[in-house]
Amino acid sequence: MVISDTQRIIHEPNSRRLLEPPFYLRQFEDAFRFIIDEYHIPPHDIGVFIPCAVRKPYSTSPSHRLFHKILNSVYADTSYHVVIFGTCGTVPAELECMYPYAQYHYMLGKCTDQRVKDDFLKIETYRLTEFLEKTKDTYQVRIAYCIGVFREAMVRAAARTGTDLLLYPTDPMIERMYNDDCPFPEGSLSMQEYIDEFTAGLLEAKGKPGVDDVQR
Repeated sequence: MVISDTQRIIHEPNSRRLLEPPFYLRQFEDAFRFIIDEYHIPPHDIGVFIPCAVRKPYSTSPSHRLFHKILNSVYADTSYHVVIFGTCGTVPAELECMYPYAQYHYMLGKCTDQRVKDDFLKIETYRLTEFLEKTKDTYQVRIAYCIGVFREAMVRAAARTGTDLLLYPTDPMIERMYNDDCPFPEGSLSMQEYIDEFTAGLLEAKGKPGVDDVQR
């Protein structure tokens, strides 16, 4: 049902939804189908899923530079693969400059239309579901770092595919940091409390059975 609804949303002619935001556009669905149907992802010990960023390419954004600094430090001797997801869809990080991923500008957090938010959740859940199914034998361990509706899409996709996933920040941490007085009550993934828990989670993932067997 989700896939058929998504196809209707993306391909319905003369719909206002085809104009903006990017997850409605055919270019993003075409790029996603290329990733799912044609692009090969070699096996890695760990798959790390992080949200997209406003600045393009994503790796030049302050948040992604911070994330990669942590990853390079913790996983200096570990095979890992970064996957970016969100309004862009679901994209292996090495394809961040592929059209249309470096050519759009959109912030879902500023959207006030609940229908758009609901559509995003359907579309991104479908895309994450297909990606998790495609890569079911690609990673020994999967870890995701996300909050908000991005997190909800990841949780739904993992449940639909039966995928084991380490998810950070944890629900108790989000509850502890939640602030109704802020425009974004859950805060930012760059907050130190979240970063510390994410770093600990990366170390936990590194210690899972099957990871780093070659190095050991």
